[in-house]
Amino acid sequence: MSQTFDIAIIGGGIVGLATAMALTQKYPKQSIIVLEAENRLAAHQTGNNSGVIHSGIYYKPGSLKAKNCVEGRTAMYEFCAQHGITHENCGKLIVATEQEELPRLDSLYERGIANGLTGLKKLRAEEIKDYEPHATGIAAIFVPQTGIVDYIGVTNAYAKIVKERDGEIWTGARVIGFQNRGSEFVLSTPKGEVVCRNLINCAGLYSDRVARMCGVNPVVRIIPFRGEYYELVPEKHHLVKNLIYPVPDPRFPFLGVHFTRMVKGGVEAGPNAVLAFKREGYKMGDISLRDLSEFLTFRGFWIMGFKYWQTAVGEFYRSLSKKAFVKALQRLLPELQEEDVHRSGAGVRAQALDPSGKLLDDFSIAEGQRMIHVLNAPSPAATASISIGKTIAEMASKNFSLD
Repeated sequence: MSQTFDIAIIGGGIVGLATAMALTQKYPKQSIIVLEAENRLAAHQTGNNSGVIHSGIYYKPGSLKAKNCVEGRTAMYEFCAQHGITHENCGKLIVATEQEELPRLDSLYERGIANGLTGLKKLRAEEIKDYEPHATGIAAIFVPQTGIVDYIGVTNAYAKIVKERDGEIWTGARVIGFQNRGSEFVLSTPKGEVVCRNLINCAGLYSDRVARMCGVNPVVRIIPFRGEYYELVPEKHHLVKNLIYPVPDPRFPFLGVHFTRMVKGGVEAGPNAVLAFKREGYKMGDISLRDLSEFLTFRGFWIMGFKYWQTAVGEFYRSLSKKAFVKALQRLLPELQEEDVHRSGAGVRAQALDPSGKLLDDFSIAEGQRMIHVLNAPSPAATASISIGKTIAEMASKNFSLD
């Protein structure tokens, strides 16, 4: 048995559901289905991130990340308020701890201004403690737009809206086969075949593989990076009021280990960025020979590896050594001790890598005939999800035969 739809969306994370929400609003007469591989929504990147509503200060002005993050952040606060989703606009500090970081801190401030952020404050060393009494640095920026939220709750709210608009959502429906029959596509899943006229790929960790299955060369390859977290013991929650971030290394699209007060209580420390040996490699021992072979045979991986092997070794060491992890955290919070934290969860970031060995720093969305493939949508995609969903809906208006 098969069912036919106007649009099928592969991936039930926050971007896939935001896209479905935007399309059901823009095209209420179109039949839409979301296919999620796991038995629940938001099972991977969406449900395992640090729950931060990002401001947009980090991203190159004019980039997709900058545009969608700034617009999406405002939309996220409004959506959460309207739907009763737990969130807080608490602000954060970006702290420089070394002289060489000061020019980069200034550049972040200028980027924030260029991206339309208001109320940014440059802080001297002695002013840091006005915001975070236990943090230490030589300078900082206070970013008032940053907040915290429950992204699983957000995704479930998107899903509720999609269902109320007669959209369908299948969980446990991993796409395992694809046929192009000219005027329609046939997707094979464990729950049966789905026939669709148009296709949107929001498969996250599997987005490049899904694109290739659909006959599209994504050029890039998804490289999984595991981000591991520690959590502060309850007696030490007072050390962190809100969020404390380091100045990020501009060579990488990662923000460095930081402190995040969680919206449901508690304080997380992390994540690092360790190469995972499986697309869903949440533990060091998780290994997939297929996943390994896919990026070990990719030229860009070796170029990146030779260039940044020292950084990779350092990340692995910090992954294995609690002492090394805490030492990195002590740059921001000197009084933190090893016994003040315990290992918590982990997430896996789907990071696109191009053949030249460059980790893509911006969102990447490719189009094929009656197809749209979201090939790189790591952080701040959750923050930007409403805006990304609307962007994809606009692309669908031009690419798809929709009434």
